[in-house]
Amino acid sequence: MDALEPDELWCLGDLVGYGPRPNECCQAIRERASVCLAGNHDLGVLGTIDLVEFSGEAATAAQWTRTILAEEARAFLAGLRPSAEARGLELFHASPLDPVWEYVLTEEAARAALDATSAPAVLVGHSHVALALTSEDGRIAGGLAPDGSSAEFGERRFLLNPGSVGQPRDGDPRAAFLLLDLETRRAEFHRVEYPIDYTQREIAAAGLPAILGQRLAFGQ
Repeated sequence: MDALEPDELWCLGDLVGYGPRPNECCQAIRERASVCLAGNHDLGVLGTIDLVEFSGEAATAAQWTRTILAEEARAFLAGLRPSAEARGLELFHASPLDPVWEYVLTEEAARAALDATSAPAVLVGHSHVALALTSEDGRIAGGLAPDGSSAEFGERRFLLNPGSVGQPRDGDPRAAFLLLDLETRRAEFHRVEYPIDYTQREIAAAGLPAILGQRLAFGQ
């Protein structure tokens, strides 16, 4: 991302909960992001929401994260909220109707999210799937947003999901991010290679569920 020289970095949440370096993730975002949201995994680690709501491996990872989370990282996460407004755009960890839990993965959910907002671009995360969706003649148009794709949120409003830096689930294992140009109102989707095998070894060394490392290689 540094090579693209962005003016700001925004994070849509879930800094912790699956990976082997929760403290380092919190420190990097605390130092570099001007906007950061709380995700459901962040809230689960904090104890704000009950881990009974999580899958088995996610709950196990959250319990482990609690044991090593530094107080500085915990305090940073505790100050976050699951929604925000920035530069005229609306940001949600999950969706406008439920900023913590709802997955926007259906036409109905996308329409409801756009109907509940008014910004030219609405940013959501949570699903780990990169998406660019818009309303066209009363129907939801668009879909998956692979590396190199783009969307113009000038004449038409868009709901955008940048995908996930960790645990992507759209079949592309590379880390994902979205570059926004607020002057031209253009969104560009990007992917970045990273040493998956190294992270897999760290996950195994931490004693985290094996599936959390295995799925990194497939983006699922």
